Amino acid sequence: MLAAPRNSRGARAPAPDVTWRRPALLDTTFAPFRNRTYFAFWSAVLVSNFGGLIQMVGAGWLMTSLTDSPSMVALVQASNTLPMMVFMLFAGAAADMFDRRKVMLTAQIFMFTISALLLGFAAAGLLSPWTLLLFTFLIGSGNALNNPSWQASMGDIFPREELPAAVAMNAMGFNMTRSVAPAIGGVIVAAFGAVAAFAVNTFSYLFIITFLFRWKREVEPRALDREQLTRAISAGIRYALMSPNIYRVGLRGFLFGVTAVAMLALLPLVVRFKLGQTADVYGLMLGAFGVGAVAGALTSVSLREALRNEYIVRGTFALNGLALVTMGLADTVWMTGLCLMVSGACWVQTMSLLNVSVQLASPRWVVGRTLGMHQMGAFGGMALGSWLWGTVAEGASLDTALVCAGVLMLSAIAVGFLLPLPDFNTEDLAPLDRFREPELALGISGRSGPVRVQVTYRIAEADRITFLTLMAQRRRIRMRDGAQRWALLRDLQAPECWTESYQVPTWTEYLRHNQRRTRSDGPVADEIRALHRGDAPPEVHRWIERQPDPNMPDPPVRLHPEI
Repeated sequence: MLAAPRNSRGARAPAPDVTWRRPALLDTTFAPFRNRTYFAFWSAVLVSNFGGLIQMVGAGWLMTSLTDSPSMVALVQASNTLPMMVFMLFAGAAADMFDRRKVMLTAQIFMFTISALLLGFAAAGLLSPWTLLLFTFLIGSGNALNNPSWQASMGDIFPREELPAAVAMNAMGFNMTRSVAPAIGGVIVAAFGAVAAFAVNTFSYLFIITFLFRWKREVEPRALDREQLTRAISAGIRYALMSPNIYRVGLRGFLFGVTAVAMLALLPLVVRFKLGQTADVYGLMLGAFGVGAVAGALTSVSLREALRNEYIVRGTFALNGLALVTMGLADTVWMTGLCLMVSGACWVQTMSLLNVSVQLASPRWVVGRTLGMHQMGAFGGMALGSWLWGTVAEGASLDTALVCAGVLMLSAIAVGFLLPLPDFNTEDLAPLDRFREPELALGISGRSGPVRVQVTYRIAEADRITFLTLMAQRRRIRMRDGAQRWALLRDLQAPECWTESYQVPTWTEYLRHNQRRTRSDGPVADEIRALHRGDAPPEVHRWIERQPDPNMPDPPVRLHPEI
């Protein structure tokens, strides 16, 4: 037996530590699974996604039997993604206004019902190309209602710093099923027909429905009445438009969707007519896409730590564009599968990164709506791209459509030089919680309005430029959070007096407007207040608009000095 080595002083050196340690990457990547609620949720969604992907294999392959029109085949993908564009604003508002668990439960029961009807029609031989598209559209509509609530629920389960890993695991779960389910779906369709694929999907909903029935999610009580739907939707649009980072993320999602979708939308035609293969090979090709996507999900955390977001997205656009061009020129199964693997990795890297960017740039009160708008842009791009590339393939050729999509995707990299993506938002978007509802001398209800607010500051001439710079930020914050008709006024007779003026529709909307202020907005208010001259704080007047009717006396509104 060999003697233990000795150090320079003659003492025995300690035995080498041969204990296996799990790589830090695995600890970070799989950390969300330590949460038992998330793991149960993730597993149920995994089964549901498995069934949904098998259903899409059956629908895509069945359409090639019902018609040989490339545009009709591509519309199967479009009919599944078009609802994401049509209903996402409503679905995002629903995610913020109602209990997200109940919203998801409603969506899942709806999809289960439609899938059961699709199964019945297919078994009875009653499906036509347009009927199949209708059922696919309805299932996609249920998915559109479900998605914002599902994505926003990650913020209910995890703290902010764990969101990127959770979103990556969501993408990995979906693409794990994508790597296996299409291949299994191809075998099922080849052996038993599309009816069997529709049956598998119908029963897969039972797992997620059961979980949602049993999930005891804590719902925070509402301090104010629920927003009206139209106001909730307009508030979400306003927030996104007044948040440049969210706008840039949405634009890149749209560009990615409209170009990258060509590969999946035209894949049934590539396999059947270009490669001359059957449904099982179609499933294997989708499986190759899923394998690449899983690899992309597993490397996403380390890649984000090493590179800026903009560089990652430029790289995925470049690789996916080259894969599209190569697939258009290739005529072998193995090369097509390789292109799909590359595209899958780029797809999950891009979509998960954009998803996390939106969530981290949105406070909790509006996250469902901003996610809905982001997904509306991305899936709207996919719906448009599915129709566009199907039309090009029908008018020219499959190869031309794929190459054109790849060239357009490569060209879209230039957008990143003009409107680069931000890195993950590190601002504290928790509520600022400084505002306290004032006591009013005038008796009004929450629906009374419009309410006009005026805040008067005294600013020295030496601080004028700094004050105007800060008020530009204040204007964006006010309008982002619901203010209307914002204006900054300067007194002609007392130039040191500046009045900020804005309006909100009702008293409840005024309270909601102030409760939306985040901690990251606090420094702007603090710096403005620091510029104010005088012993007393800035004067705040709150007015309510009244008609000049002498039969309706209007008592004076009390002056409140606090901001």
